[in-house]
Amino acid sequence: MKRLGVLLSVVALLVAGLPATAQAQPAPYKADRATKIDVMGEWAHPDDDTSIIGPCGVWHQRYGVKCGVIMVTRGEGGGNAVGTELGPDLGLRRENEDRVAHYRSGTVDIFNLDRIDFFYNQSAPLTQYFWDEEETLRRVTRVIRTTQPEIYIGFTPTLAAGHGNHQQAGRLIWEGVLAAADPTRFPEQLRGKDALSTWQVKKVFSGGSTAGTGGTTTAANCTTGFVPASADTVAGVWTGYDSPYKWPAGNVQGRPAGTAKSWQQVADEGRAAYPTQSRVMFKGTSVPACPKFAMTQAFVPFQPNSSPAAGRDDAILFGATKPDPGGLPVGTLQYLTFSRFANVAGEPFRATVHLRAPRGKLAKGNITLTVPPGWTTDGPKRVPGRADAAITFTVTPSTSAPVNQLAKISALYSTGKATGYTDNVVRIVSATEGRFQRWGNWQEYDEWLAQTAPQATRLGRSPAIQSIGVGRTLDVPVVVHNWSATPQSGNVSLALPANFTADATTKPYPTVAPGAETTVTFKVTNIDATLPATQNVDVPITTTYAGGTGSETLTLSVVPTTAIAQTTTAPAVDGTASDGEYPGQTLDLGRIWQGASTCTGIDDCGVSATGEGSTAKVSWSGDALYFFVHVRDDYQSYAVTPAECVGHWQADSVEILLDPRGTASQALMDTANTFKLGVFPFSNDAARGNGPCWSRDADNHQGYSSGALDTGNAPGVEVASTATWVGSNETTVPHTYTGYDLEVKIPLATLPAAVDPANLGLNITPYDNDDTSAAGTTTLRHIDQSTRLGWSALGSVQSDPYRWGRATMPGYTPPADRPTTPAPPDVSNPNLNGALSPQTIAQSARNHVPISGRVPTNDLKILYAGLRPGALDVLTHASAPGTARLFLTSGDLGAIPVYTTSCTTDPPPNYGLTPCAVTDGGIPPWAPDLSGRLVKQSSKQLTRGVQHWSVPLTAAQQTKLKTDGHLLLSYETPDDKVQAFDLKLSRRP
Repeated sequence: MKRLGVLLSVVALLVAGLPATAQAQPAPYKADRATKIDVMGEWAHPDDDTSIIGPCGVWHQRYGVKCGVIMVTRGEGGGNAVGTELGPDLGLRRENEDRVAHYRSGTVDIFNLDRIDFFYNQSAPLTQYFWDEEETLRRVTRVIRTTQPEIYIGFTPTLAAGHGNHQQAGRLIWEGVLAAADPTRFPEQLRGKDALSTWQVKKVFSGGSTAGTGGTTTAANCTTGFVPASADTVAGVWTGYDSPYKWPAGNVQGRPAGTAKSWQQVADEGRAAYPTQSRVMFKGTSVPACPKFAMTQAFVPFQPNSSPAAGRDDAILFGATKPDPGGLPVGTLQYLTFSRFANVAGEPFRATVHLRAPRGKLAKGNITLTVPPGWTTDGPKRVPGRADAAITFTVTPSTSAPVNQLAKISALYSTGKATGYTDNVVRIVSATEGRFQRWGNWQEYDEWLAQTAPQATRLGRSPAIQSIGVGRTLDVPVVVHNWSATPQSGNVSLALPANFTADATTKPYPTVAPGAETTVTFKVTNIDATLPATQNVDVPITTTYAGGTGSETLTLSVVPTTAIAQTTTAPAVDGTASDGEYPGQTLDLGRIWQGASTCTGIDDCGVSATGEGSTAKVSWSGDALYFFVHVRDDYQSYAVTPAECVGHWQADSVEILLDPRGTASQALMDTANTFKLGVFPFSNDAARGNGPCWSRDADNHQGYSSGALDTGNAPGVEVASTATWVGSNETTVPHTYTGYDLEVKIPLATLPAAVDPANLGLNITPYDNDDTSAAGTTTLRHIDQSTRLGWSALGSVQSDPYRWGRATMPGYTPPADRPTTPAPPDVSNPNLNGALSPQTIAQSARNHVPISGRVPTNDLKILYAGLRPGALDVLTHASAPGTARLFLTSGDLGAIPVYTTSCTTDPPPNYGLTPCAVTDGGIPPWAPDLSGRLVKQSSKQLTRGVQHWSVPLTAAQQTKLKTDGHLLLSYETPDDKVQAFDLKLSRRP
């Protein structure tokens, strides 16, 4: 211990204190090359981001571009198709899958923000609730300011993104770009010893349209000749270039050994590298493609698609990471804004061109606007020789400008030696516009556009959507807004589809002042006797005004209705519908809402247009609901173990969905205010007779609900099933059967709130999985290949309570003391803390971006870390108390293989993603040691000052660490600051 004693003496001198010295004013922060990201993507979950694998590979190889990814969650809330890890343990595994997918494209920086992945939903507001909206934006902003990306790519923020997590990730792109450039947002990041600077992202690709004609997929510069169908400028990149990765000998694709894989091949292999999410090894041969990106915001000059230069594979980089062909210096800002986005034909508005020189002054020149035919503007106008300029024009649309369309306006800056092009869009609206009154998520989205990200309005406002029960009446309010400069009056009309009536189809609206609005309300009634074959119908809304009309279309989802009958004697939960137990209506579950391609008819999955397929009956007695579900099926799926009794979509199952108040969508909570029970009719659980198991998913308190893992989230629930497991998950054992019956009791006290007996939301959705074995194998896999059916069968209906059926419970009154407001939702599985991820720690230590985008600290110093017989010694000095988490690793952590392969010449950097036999693609062991990379982990609470601590090691662990052992260490302070270390272990002589 002599050497350690000397070290301690030296440390005492070092920490005794030094005299303060005057500090010079720090220069503005600039990311070094280890930290700098050129193209940043942002997505919600691992595997959302695979669209950039091929493009980033090409950009990295050919143009030296470095891509990075902000990943908001690690996908901990999903199912696990290949293991038993859930929650943080699953997050660790999915983080690695994402790193494997991107590693070969040079994208090695994945910035996980550690937000919770709670469940599938279609609500950005619900996502904000779980993610802590302001803290998430704070972390996004820090990552942007630290890495200083020039280009930002990701999801659309619109409702069209579907998953609410995807919508919110898209919003974070727009909000993050704004916040990073705004000194009033998170100003604490701009002060102190770790001060960053504000940062302006140069180009944004979020939500635009890549539709169009022309271009190619068979040659470089693949968007040459491409004509966009929208007003967005589109950049593309050809993925047919040779990558540095080679085909191994014996590959099943029959490609010559040693020849280069295309970047598209690399991308497709990476896209499949998510086995926990039911992906399987890619065994095909890829055809080159031309991935396209539609630009939705630009602060620098660029090339329009009418320019030949826009067809180049590096066009996306122009003005951002490389000079624009127009000749202006890199870093020149040039963009166009308008006094208002929504404009009326014939009424003028202002357009302003903003210019800023990267250094010194702008070159003197002219700015000219180009407007649509029939429009007018003033100019050209002079550009002064200043550091920046804002030059304003007056633009007047044509009196015949088409309404409800985007109109592009461009600005050309000419200096005599160089030019800079930019454009932006406005929308022409009718003078008076009647829109169905938005509610729920649709109202909230339009408010976000107006209050937070007006520029994103170019992507479109929310659609008009509502639901109505069969035979029921609905208020249809139409908000009439006057966009023009003169008072307007007229009528609002509805064009009703068949089997709908209204109190009137045309109603007048009073005179509306400029900028004001009024509301006209119709009462619309559905007169169908039964659920129509097509559940979605269109209701055109027309608004007249002096000299014209405006219109939009309301989509109404017609949902089934039922009255749940009371039974005098509570049904016996025995799997049989005895006389008198279910006196009410038989519900038809034979409609498919997803996965029709895997169903061949009534016997296969219970589908039927005539009620001969799967059905259900519901009754109530006392304070409980009773369900009898009859499912037709011809092939028994994989049988889940107790640990797999979640993620019901990965095996034969039935989900029962209840919205007790019928208002979950209106409250912006979606299924977080509901009760959803997934029931597996059989299981691989000998201790419970291989009988049914059940769990709650994506609701107010998700988690295991039966067996040894029961979390107590569904007390009093009883289940009986007539299904008998065939006893094996091997296809060599016959799996044929005719289906099963389920009987389920759900006490109403178990629901998150008291039932409104006049407005209960209800759906029942069978899931049918068949033979999921991989080609050339005989073992069923625990993956999702389901056909999904339901009583109310609309796409993604599992997440949309407003599109569930409507039920009444005549005669039922809930207990007076039962709450009518649901409790805050309990997600059950928490998210992974990045300070517990060796891969995240190693990345943070390498690129100097703090773990999870949190506040950095330098409170900890590691003075020594070295191996001795039987232990690792660590000597630290802490300026403040905190938690140190230590991970001893051996081998490459950058991308740990997710598949097995028989290719003997497929070493890194190919990472086992090529098959040499049809049976390749097995899953290597992962837990508990990251496929053998994690040798030992430990943690220690550190106090202020110097501490020496030791970690005991076995001889085998010591041997493994001797050659390439690393110490990864994260440090967290009580105020949530973080620090990361990656040290090559030394050996004491």
